[in-house]
Amino acid sequence: MEEVEIKFERENLDGVIAAGTYLYDAAKRLGVGVECERTGESDLCAMRILRGSELMSELTHAEIEQLSAERRRNGERLACQAKIEKSGEITVMTNKKQAEKEPKTEEQKDEFRKEFEALPLEKKIASLLRLEGIVLGETISYVVNSPFKVFEKAMDVMAEFGIKLETQAKEATRPKEHNKEESTSENGAKTKSRKKKTTRRKSPGKEM
Repeated sequence: MEEVEIKFERENLDGVIAAGTYLYDAAKRLGVGVECERTGESDLCAMRILRGSELMSELTHAEIEQLSAERRRNGERLACQAKIEKSGEITVMTNKKQAEKEPKTEEQKDEFRKEFEALPLEKKIASLLRLEGIVLGETISYVVNSPFKVFEKAMDVMAEFGIKLETQAKEATRPKEHNKEESTSENGAKTKSRKKKTTRRKSPGKEM
């Protein structure tokens, strides 16, 4: 497995991650706060690559849309779109607003909880894949404390759609360009596996 040494300059945090990791996931793994919905529809998770930009994936359509030409020249990337593809050393400077981000107040958490409880059951379960920290804990608590039939229904839905939702969630957070690359790679692997040569075993001839 190829490894990457990454450092977040502003937070003075560093560590080792695997090549193929998105910048967003690397930040989360090292405890760096990132405000991002992973849709590529805003520049909230923009970070500047101070060193190691050549190790990153090509700019995605979302990055070209959200970041001006000047910002791109200065090495800015969207953490949810930029994948670290090669081994080496990378130094990243996060957005100052990200570092100064304040934790949610209890009032904001209560408001979110009310909105979540109003969702249909299937949407609650799908949201589990995107919730973090205290929100996730509150969601699980809500399901467990629900009437038995609701809990039983939740388990049935999880069993039926669990794998499907997980797969869709992963694909949804990846840039379209990266999904195409992986699809092409998988199809190529399947084609090769089908072209196995078969050899006939010759029956030994009779000795004269």
